Order: sequence, then structure tokens, then C-alpha cells
Amino acid sequence: MTDLLSDPVAMPGFADPVADAQHSFRAVLAAMASPGSLHHVGAGLTAPAPLVQASAAMLLTLADAETPVFLDGDFAGARSWIAFHCAAPLVDSAGAARFALTRQAVWPADLALGSDEAPEESATLIVQLAALGSGTRYRLHGPGLAAPTPFAATGLPDGFVAAWARNRQLYPRGIDLILCAGTQIAALPRSVSVEEI
Repeated sequence: MTDLLSDPVAMPGFADPVADAQHSFRAVLAAMASPGSLHHVGAGLTAPAPLVQASAAMLLTLADAETPVFLDGDFAGARSWIAFHCAAPLVDSAGAARFALTRQAVWPADLALGSDEAPEESATLIVQLAALGSGTRYRLHGPGLAAPTPFAATGLPDGFVAAWARNRQLYPRGIDLILCAGTQIAALPRSVSVEEI
């Protein structure tokens, strides 16, 4: 029998690929439509370290053979699992990626930001954090929010608010964030503003 710990590829993906991917896709759409709201995905997944279930679920749902993925060095141990289960090409240059996975919400300088004519060509940054719903407190403003909305996360770096403000100034260009912790996701679309409280 294959040892799952020594062969990450042997770790299964979604138990029910169609239903689970649909559930995760609906969750990320809801997260984008309502910035800062928390949604659960990937509860039944067992992914290789250091991937948490939510990050794995996002890759299984969003990445495919036509969406190059960039992994920061922390995720080297999950490369073969991602390549096998997502069929996504893994690229060494962030500039060539449609999705980038990191443990820090600091995006590479060459990450694709789209253009005014084709903002959809920007990359999406999937950020794996220690926790969502607790930690540093923020206030969100913008589309999808009827009023300023509180949001909390553990693991966003110092300087995140200033970096996010620069990203927002690029609108309609810029990146979107999907934040993952355990089995939870939240999203920060490029149109939303963030302040620390």
C-alpha cells in the first residue's frame, strides 16, 4: 500500500469532484460578492503539508490545465499533488501565473495586474493565513458592502493596508485576494478598501 505521507500524489482530491467543486465555487463567488464574509470549504480534504483544506479546495476548484499556478517556496512539498490533481502547469515566474499561492499577502512585483482594457487578465493571489475571524481587526468599504464592515485576520503582514491601497488605486487593474485558513475562506476584491481599526 502506498504511504500517503511519503507520496503526496496518493492523497486524494475531492471525494465527489463535481459536487465538491461546485460547492467551493459557489463559496468563492459569495466571498467575492460580500468582501470579508467567511465561508467553509474543503472539510473532507486531506492535502499535503503545508496546504490547509481551504487552500487545497481553492486550487482544486479554480486551477486547471489552462491556468498556470505559481507557488512560493513554502509550498514545495505540495507541488506534485497540485500538478496531479489540478492538472495546472506550475510556473517559476509569478508574472506567468493566473493564480499564485503564498503564506504572505505580499505579492511578487511581477504578478500580472491586467490592463484597463482587459482587467480580467490579472492574477488572483491565494493567501494561506493562520486564522480568519480573529486577530488584527480591519474595516472594509466598497462594492458589495451596504455599510463599513469589520473583518479580522491573523497573519496579514505589517504594511498590508498601505500595499492594498496602492493595489486599489490601479482599479480596474490590480489583483484580488482569496484568504484561506483551515476550512475557511474570505475574499478581498480589488475594488474594496481596507483600513486597520
